[in-house]
Amino acid sequence: MVDKIPPLVRIIDDDPDVRRSLAFMLRQEGFECCEYPDARNFLTTDMTSRPGCLLLDVQMPDMTGLELQEEMIRRGITLPIVFLSAHGTIDMAVDTMQKGAAAFVQKTADRTRLLDAIYRAVERSGGQPEDPSAEVARWNTLTDREREVGILIAEGLLNREVGERLGISVKTVQVHRGEVCRKLGVRGASGIAQAVRSIEKILSKAGIAVG
Repeated sequence: MVDKIPPLVRIIDDDPDVRRSLAFMLRQEGFECCEYPDARNFLTTDMTSRPGCLLLDVQMPDMTGLELQEEMIRRGITLPIVFLSAHGTIDMAVDTMQKGAAAFVQKTADRTRLLDAIYRAVERSGGQPEDPSAEVARWNTLTDREREVGILIAEGLLNREVGERLGISVKTVQVHRGEVCRKLGVRGASGIAQAVRSIEKILSKAGIAVG
């Protein structure tokens, strides 16, 4: 049997101190990582077929992190990106996420939040199998109402239809939907549906109903 290739975290930042600090933290967590001083160095030398993710600085000379994301989209490179920014704006974060970024994290964020974003990005790339117990643990963080909303969205109902079914406002549905996505680490209706289907399979084996 061929061993699964371990995920690789690419650290792309023009500040060598930042790169060294991040690399040290990641290796302590058991990740393999490599460092690139700029975007073009990454594009010319990295084996992008290897699963993992990018830990990418937003502001860099020559080619910014945002420009690298655009170039990766153009080249069909699908590695998840965790953006790091010292001066990011909400509009910038929204724009990068709409273009497929896995996360947008301030450089001042604590270690736990950053590592959580990296773990999720690596899982999304297929670099590490999902632990069923972790899926169940995330599902168990949902409130009863959030589970109801998630299940109905997984069935293909629109926010308005979910609200009518549960007797709550569309705005309340949107709030619950946002919490479901955040707690399960997914994006959009398709992500919720995939997560619900997965948890259904896991719990059904134990004779437990999702609802």
